[in-house]
Amino acid sequence: MTISDERPTTTGPWNDPALPAADRARALLDAMTEGEKIAQLGSTWPGHEGGGDVAPMQDTFEGAESFDEAILDGLGHLTRVFGTAPLDTEAGRERLAALQERVVAANRFGIPAIAHEECLTGFTTWQATVYPTPLAWAATFDPGLVHRMAAAIGSDMAAVGVHQGLSPVVDVVRDYRWGRVEETLGEDPYVVSELGLAYVQGLQAGGVVATLKHFAGYSASRAARNHAPAALGPRELADVVLVPFEKAVVKGRVGSVMNAYNDIDGVPCGADEVLLTQLLRDTWGFEGTVVSDYWAIAFLASLHHVAADIPEAARAALRAGIDVELPHTTAYGEALRAQLKDGSLPAGLLDRAVLRVLTQKAELGLLDRDWTPRRYTAPVDFDAPGNRSIARALAEESVVLLDNASGLLPLTGVRSVAVIGPAADDAHCLFGCYSFPNHVLPSHPDLPMGIEAATVLDAFREEFPGATVRHERGCQVSGDDRSGVAAAVAAATEADLTVLVVGDRSGLFGHGTSGEGCDVGDLTLPGVQDELVEAVLDAANRTVLVVVSGRPYAIGRHAGAADATVQAFFPGEEGAAAIAGVLSGRINPSGRLPVQIPGDTAGQPGTYLAPPLALKSDGVSNIDPTPAFPFGHGLSYTTFGTSDAYVEEAAVGVDAVITVRARVSNTGDRAGTAVPQLYLTDPVASVTRPVRQLIGFTRVDLAPGESRVVEFEVHTDMTSFTGRDLRRRVEPGDITLTVAQSAGDPGTSARVRLEGEPRTVDHTRTMTTAVTVRR
Repeated sequence: MTISDERPTTTGPWNDPALPAADRARALLDAMTEGEKIAQLGSTWPGHEGGGDVAPMQDTFEGAESFDEAILDGLGHLTRVFGTAPLDTEAGRERLAALQERVVAANRFGIPAIAHEECLTGFTTWQATVYPTPLAWAATFDPGLVHRMAAAIGSDMAAVGVHQGLSPVVDVVRDYRWGRVEETLGEDPYVVSELGLAYVQGLQAGGVVATLKHFAGYSASRAARNHAPAALGPRELADVVLVPFEKAVVKGRVGSVMNAYNDIDGVPCGADEVLLTQLLRDTWGFEGTVVSDYWAIAFLASLHHVAADIPEAARAALRAGIDVELPHTTAYGEALRAQLKDGSLPAGLLDRAVLRVLTQKAELGLLDRDWTPRRYTAPVDFDAPGNRSIARALAEESVVLLDNASGLLPLTGVRSVAVIGPAADDAHCLFGCYSFPNHVLPSHPDLPMGIEAATVLDAFREEFPGATVRHERGCQVSGDDRSGVAAAVAAATEADLTVLVVGDRSGLFGHGTSGEGCDVGDLTLPGVQDELVEAVLDAANRTVLVVVSGRPYAIGRHAGAADATVQAFFPGEEGAAAIAGVLSGRINPSGRLPVQIPGDTAGQPGTYLAPPLALKSDGVSNIDPTPAFPFGHGLSYTTFGTSDAYVEEAAVGVDAVITVRARVSNTGDRAGTAVPQLYLTDPVASVTRPVRQLIGFTRVDLAPGESRVVEFEVHTDMTSFTGRDLRRRVEPGDITLTVAQSAGDPGTSARVRLEGEPRTVDHTRTMTTAVTVRR
């Protein structure tokens, strides 16, 4: 059959771009048959069988219907046309266009599908830029740079006909042992919400619908096991977990939300009407589409056992508020049709979901009369110099100098160097699990990576061309092979300097040491790397310990034995040069920890957002949860000071703005970037509160000896929390506002008294602290 570029002849007001999207969608809905409506809620994943292990339990569903069967009467989504197997730009564009032509021809209204792709560390396709992982973005404390990255990703995707990206992950880390820590923006809800909002706005400015993941509580799973139930009380859910979602919906007008796999207190998120409809839509005003995480609807029956079969699971999910089933139509097909026929499923639930899908398609221009699958013709380089420049800036800003007590760094006069460790000469150790090289290419071992990415060893040699460099792996990232340790020790003994590079190699479902489904029981370095580190530190003359990982590891004792310690969270294709540049001093480090570095090998779960009883308590418990390096920590090759915290009024009402000023100074002899952080302490409240909670931050570039005044405009809404009645409130009483360089830094403080009666606030409250830097 020859496919024409002409749209089918059944036209109407839905094709008129001058009309509001909602009106166009309503007119089209009214013209549709029941079967045509149902088709808009489904999806298909053409060719996923050749994509390797890229989604949970995908082999369970390999009996999916053929493509021609899947698109009969229309289709809601096309799943990962670019991101399933290696395709270059033109081949991917041609394949997507050809598939869309078939979708258009298969329904009388000529409605194309929404094409979605993964894009967490860049467009997940072959030969595309691999940006740092989100945990590295968080280490930059730089929302503007994250916005630039997301806009570049969105532009690349939109240029080849992709409409929706399944990012960002705005789950707040609650337990570092969880495999997906690398995909998050850290453990602080304010940092997560600010950078998550920046990503949403950037991606959507680039022309692609952003998708918030995973709604909600996914990162709070018991014992950090993937998909496990979430142990959450209502206040922790509201004040920690939901905050980034709320901000992205209310302030960012995000276009899509994806349900989480977990349950909360026995109710799976995919069947939770309170979460997906009453909170998300009725309270927050969300107007986009809710898409299922892959096979989450079927999991209501097969894993959660809250549905007897697929039809019951479909009914529960649709009623709860899931509009589109991904990645294949398993439940939202014949199961819906049968229940509509027998009356067990109200027709209004179907229309509600279809209207949302059609509205989004109208907003994307997919209902316009002149839309054609062949419209995406501009040349695209997925790894263009502009992309690499952004990736480089992110990597450079994200590297965290943890310790430099000996003053070894920056390195000078480097002559004889041993570069040791399993992460030193493997570029894959720089990438997150949703990067194409680590996500898909393992199933295509004969293909090249598709991008240029130096290893740390390569970058070190380039950074120090006059040095004699010897490399020994020592051990693998995982496994118990110790046969290379002796050679590593010998190399360290003979060298003037040792650079020891350890950490993770990301993968999926147990095929890595970090990533989705790669959870751990404790926070010791993977495999026998701890043994390697101890042996090398004992033997070496001078040592820089470099950890390249997707989660924080309990390296406190190692950092104390090394001369200097550097942390890099999967810094992407430009990450090796960034690490080498920090070691040489070409880059003055400015990264700050978005998660704590645990102080012992037990790796006690928990984050810095702790009430008093969760901190060290001599005489109460023998376990000390004090971190080796606190949240927000990061050193520079200069020094900074914060002083003179000041508020204009010692007392304000419970509905007011507090202006906090502090002086930030470069007290060293080199230009650098300070990252002043504003923390709230609420000494007495009606429920237990964190000892410190971040409510503002910025980056300030300072010349040697220069000082600037940083001004934080804090609305009292920023002091609010969920009270005993489960309503968010601003309470009267004393609060302390501290400008510091980390959660563990005493900093400089001012006390303010809030006066008046308790005030209830909601999603319309102020959620961001404005910051101004003055001379």
